[in-house]
Amino acid sequence: MCGIVGYVGSRKDVVPVIIEGLRRLEYRGYDSAGIAVGGNGDCLQLRRAPGKLRRLEEVLRDNPIAGTYGIGHTRWATHGRPTEENAHPHRDCTGRIVVVHNGIVENYLALKHELSAQGHKFATETDTEIIAHLVEQQLSVAAQSGKQLSLEDAVRRAVRRLTGAFAISVLSADEPDKIVAARNGPPAIVGVGQDEYFVASDVPGILHHTRDLYFLADGDMAVLTRNGVTLTDFDGHPIQRPLQHILWDPIQAEKGGYKHFMLKEIFEQPRAILDTTLGRISLDTGKVFLAEMKIPDETFRHARNIHIAACGTSWHAATAGKFMIERLARIPAEVDYASEFRYRDPILDQRTVGLLITQSGETADTLAAQREMIAKGSPTVAVCNVVGSMITREAHGTIYTHAGPEIGVASTKAFTAQLVALFLFAVHLAQVRGALAADDSRALLTELNLLPGKVEEILRTCDSECDPLARTYSNARDFLFLGRGIHYPIALEGALKLKEISYIHAEGYPAGEMKHGPNALIDETLPVVVLATKDDSNRDSVLRYEKTLSNIQEVTARSGKVIAVATQGDQHIGQLVEHVLFVPPAPELLQPVLDVIPLQLLAYHIAVRRGCDVDQPRNLAKSVTVE
Repeated sequence: MCGIVGYVGSRKDVVPVIIEGLRRLEYRGYDSAGIAVGGNGDCLQLRRAPGKLRRLEEVLRDNPIAGTYGIGHTRWATHGRPTEENAHPHRDCTGRIVVVHNGIVENYLALKHELSAQGHKFATETDTEIIAHLVEQQLSVAAQSGKQLSLEDAVRRAVRRLTGAFAISVLSADEPDKIVAARNGPPAIVGVGQDEYFVASDVPGILHHTRDLYFLADGDMAVLTRNGVTLTDFDGHPIQRPLQHILWDPIQAEKGGYKHFMLKEIFEQPRAILDTTLGRISLDTGKVFLAEMKIPDETFRHARNIHIAACGTSWHAATAGKFMIERLARIPAEVDYASEFRYRDPILDQRTVGLLITQSGETADTLAAQREMIAKGSPTVAVCNVVGSMITREAHGTIYTHAGPEIGVASTKAFTAQLVALFLFAVHLAQVRGALAADDSRALLTELNLLPGKVEEILRTCDSECDPLARTYSNARDFLFLGRGIHYPIALEGALKLKEISYIHAEGYPAGEMKHGPNALIDETLPVVVLATKDDSNRDSVLRYEKTLSNIQEVTARSGKVIAVATQGDQHIGQLVEHVLFVPPAPELLQPVLDVIPLQLLAYHIAVRRGCDVDQPRNLAKSVTVE
């Protein structure tokens, strides 16, 4: 959630490196910012400000600082209000140690009482300040016994006293040109450049400087100096981590002429779908190849069920994936919110395959669900967008979505890439289990190959059509989204996108449940978005469509305003509703990829009309790295 950027080196001015890195992490969400630098005199210089990064830049213009090493932070408040004094970095009593922190120290009150009793004075309401004082305490205790403790050893002793989740970076004025970073939960990466080294909480923060990264695991500590990087565990034992080369183009993380990152990422979906499919299918044989999965086919043949866990938008993809897996592979699939998964003692064993879905690979609840699965003997597969992330390192196999960096908090291209990855997984599973004939597989993969072109067509037509709809409905207080079958999770996703970025209350609902309560909400002020697409070659799809038309008539009979997403060539639906957004035809299991595009565009245009911060909606963070 919070953003961290640090730099040690002699090639660059440290302040612009850190500020630019923090700017590239703004999408994570934050309410204050700060920076500490050293190397220009015998002290650490701090500047902090509440609010957006521009406030910190104003402070730096009025009171400039310079140095050769430093750390910066964008804070998401968990303990203490978003004020200047609560902004990171935080200092110890001497002012010679500073800390930035992403996460939550759960035992901070007990530690604060203990340290206060020893004479430590606290200046803030935060849990992070505790860490600076713990490091100070360890150095003081060693000095009193006549020993000289290094900063990394003091940090090592301090973190062993912390309960909770944390990624920290620490500086000391007494050990210049050194950053000590440690991870236990939230992500932390170390970048290796030419005679310069970086630490960050996410890849975009340092991608303009280096693509060679170490992804720290839980219990890892990194010491960065001008001479290089040393990796150890919390006990001081040397460890090895692979140096990963990231292929993302830094230019991909720029807006590229679009008004917002979200709009850019909506329009990048044809490429994201193509890249997620590329090299994984053979239209000649109808086979799916998932090289990174590395789980023996025998495991899938003997599996009794698939258990899926995810959060937010990824949960909607997971729910659509359940339909794909059960329809094609004929194996039961269950979907859980990862945040609830551990608390019901799920029934798992070696014949349950765990499937975890996360864009970042660092979502705390999803990681916890994966560890629960592994502890109970289940092999796990991760569907993830970030190479080298924690969830991919702990999974038995991975299906990477090649969506590229997604900066907007509201996920768009990562979601459609997840749907495609889940479809590939379902086809692969069906092939391994002998549940899908070669001709049927070949036909499905041929249709999958056509998706990028169909999405491009929707983007060409629906973008301009959604703007006048936004003018009509941007002042609505509530929205209802309806879908049946595999389209129900897409209705949920449409509602989530609208509420995330426009702050309009929106609810997704199974269309067949209208009579069980939601009909009471319908009046002339309620816009109702109905997913009414159909696959004419699929009998169940046609039946679902006919029942959905009945639901539309229930809404219009009560004066509700209907916006329908329908299949091109549907001559009937336009007679029933006020507005129709058409999408090309596709097989039932692939239709969700097309259905969601108009819903993303509608949410975007409504939010823009309402003057909302589309890329950084209030109170939300891109990656939820604490529970």
